[in-house]
Amino acid sequence: MRVYVPLTLSGLAEAYKTGELGAGPLLAYAVTPALREWYLSDDIEELEYAALNRAALASLRLLAADAGAARRRVVVAVDVADGAAVADPDRALDPSALGEVRVAGTVRLAKAAAVHVDSDDAEEDVTVAADALAAADAGDDDAQFVVDGAEDHELLWYATQEIPNLVGLGG
Repeated sequence: MRVYVPLTLSGLAEAYKTGELGAGPLLAYAVTPALREWYLSDDIEELEYAALNRAALASLRLLAADAGAARRRVVVAVDVADGAAVADPDRALDPSALGEVRVAGTVRLAKAAAVHVDSDDAEEDVTVAADALAAADAGDDDAQFVVDGAEDHELLWYATQEIPNLVGLGG
């Protein structure tokens, strides 16, 4: 099963150093039955893109909580065993939890299929979106518009071999 783990660049650097995305239960996003129902689609690529975007929003939340983190959203696509990622049945239809799963056990970075990261030109929009997130969550429509502006930037795809360069450890 493919899951999308939200991180920051500093979190990705730590994962690169330790070889692990973290010990479970680890928050991730995946194509869940609730996500399928919400998007009314059977196209697996569309659904995986939706799960990736949910993880990108979670990465934005991590940035909002860490003022020192580089202002670029990071999502790691990881393949885990079927059954290793479980959705909370009590939150299945909660719009804020669509696609959310918990991955039990340690998730090794070696299981990553790819890394998705904002380009440098997204940093300004991601910065203002992270700053506006609390107001958007409180119902401010203007702040929500700013947060949605970060979604206008497509995350770039990187092979896992490129992680050292992404986190400034490449040669």
